[in-house]
Amino acid sequence: MSLQNLSHIARDARSWPFEQARLLLERILRLRLDDAERDLAATLLAQDRAAEAVAALPALQRPVVFQCGYGASGLPHMGTFGEAARPTMVRTAFRALTGDAIPTRLIVFSDDMDGFRKIPENLPNRAMLEEDRDKPVTSVRDPFGEHESFGAHNNARLRAFLDGFGFDYDFMSSTETYRSGQFDEVLLKVLHRFDAIQAVMLPTLGEERRATYSPFLPISPTTGRVLQAPTLERYPDRGTIVFADEDGQHVEVPVTGGQVKLQWRPDWAARWVALGVDYEMSGKDLVDSVRVSNKLARVLGGEPPEAFHYELFMDENNQKISKSKGNGLTMEEWLRYGAPESLAYYMYQSPKSAKRLYFDVIPKATDEYLQQLDAFNRARADSPVPAIDNPAWHVHQGTPPTSGSPVSFSLLLNLVSAADASTKDILWGFIARYIPGADAASQPLLDRLADFAINYYEDFVKPNKRFRAPDDRERAAMEDLIQRLRGLPGDCQNAELIQEAVYEAGKVAGFEPLRHWFTALYEVLLGQSQGPRFGSFAAIFGLERTISLIERALAGELDAPVSQA
Repeated sequence: MSLQNLSHIARDARSWPFEQARLLLERILRLRLDDAERDLAATLLAQDRAAEAVAALPALQRPVVFQCGYGASGLPHMGTFGEAARPTMVRTAFRALTGDAIPTRLIVFSDDMDGFRKIPENLPNRAMLEEDRDKPVTSVRDPFGEHESFGAHNNARLRAFLDGFGFDYDFMSSTETYRSGQFDEVLLKVLHRFDAIQAVMLPTLGEERRATYSPFLPISPTTGRVLQAPTLERYPDRGTIVFADEDGQHVEVPVTGGQVKLQWRPDWAARWVALGVDYEMSGKDLVDSVRVSNKLARVLGGEPPEAFHYELFMDENNQKISKSKGNGLTMEEWLRYGAPESLAYYMYQSPKSAKRLYFDVIPKATDEYLQQLDAFNRARADSPVPAIDNPAWHVHQGTPPTSGSPVSFSLLLNLVSAADASTKDILWGFIARYIPGADAASQPLLDRLADFAINYYEDFVKPNKRFRAPDDRERAAMEDLIQRLRGLPGDCQNAELIQEAVYEAGKVAGFEPLRHWFTALYEVLLGQSQGPRFGSFAAIFGLERTISLIERALAGELDAPVSQA
């Protein structure tokens, strides 16, 4: 079902992107329409006649603008993905809510006119970069020698990054918007309303900062650096300010045409006003900054966007992730061990709750995503109405694939572990016997998961494997399990029958609760304390190989990989 036909169910959808979409729609109707127009729009929307509402009300024909920002002094990272992914989810929900009749756009805005203050540790040609310190990032020479500036280099990486994930967006450069004159009108408003801007800003600053603060950051005509210089004189009638250049000389420059840049909070507010931004997300750490920028936007005659504050990610020690510290998980690291879909799912989950962002969350996020995709497709088979509150619908922007993976990621990990598989060919040898006819072409997601499982096993599981010998009760239970498995028909691939045999062996041995029995199996057989459903593992690994694995564990011989033969 297309987005045009979902408004009747989107009105009652409970997932957070739809909650945000309804708030955004209320804002659009409130700010763009008068009372009579709002009544008409509400009536037509309630009757699923959004296209008629848009045709009758020109104010609704102007795009609803979503925005996210990018700090161009560094490369795209995990936060960059979330900055684009979450608003895209709300945008998709809004399109469904309005029958895809009201146009929308996502602006990805690069703050590439910011002064280059800190030089990241991992960059080459640091001496050259030191010479360009404090210049706009688009005036800093590219240390990689590939683009006309470091800002252009990072912008190119950003766009390739977003394109690789299939985001639909409009890229905008701070440098280009300032220099092209697109911000001239709002910059002149800042100049004319300078005192009102200061009245908002100064109470938020320390005493020393207040003494020299100006919303304008002039760019030195002699050095090209972005200066933290006080505004000495203002001439609103001719659109200029006077400041002291680095050599002490007083210089008069226009505030338009890229001669100055705004401080970041006034810049944020001016951007909202100039671009007509309707919706923007930001981290919980920016709540106060949003509050200040909201006031500034109103001083400039605009209305701040609908806001959403998400919680920040934490590292494995529950410390806030910091780019400068390098703690937590990078984008490249996630994509070595997990699919982009699993990352989008992780971004979708409870955005107002703090979550750890470390390696051990990847398997769980991957399997939860697979479970949600399976649930979506089961519901799709039973009903023509899509399950739009399912996370998979949001992860895939309303068009989830019709199939997922017949094997969970955790099961693949344990298969790799038990077989000590170093290549996908080994894994596919097991999988193809369990799922006749399955191969990389027919199961592309499973094929990708196999790569991720091997990488994860080699880097995290294998170095930390700690096999232990069974105690007397565990040994007796495992010997009993061998006999029960031998009593199953042939090379049984019935996961339920195998699981029942495992349960019975644990019960007879007196394990209470039974999870202690399964923990013992994983620790003794796989060298780890957790694993997938044992019956499913044995079914895909093979009954005889599972029996052999238990026998080798009881004999203390788990040093060599299990043969596929």
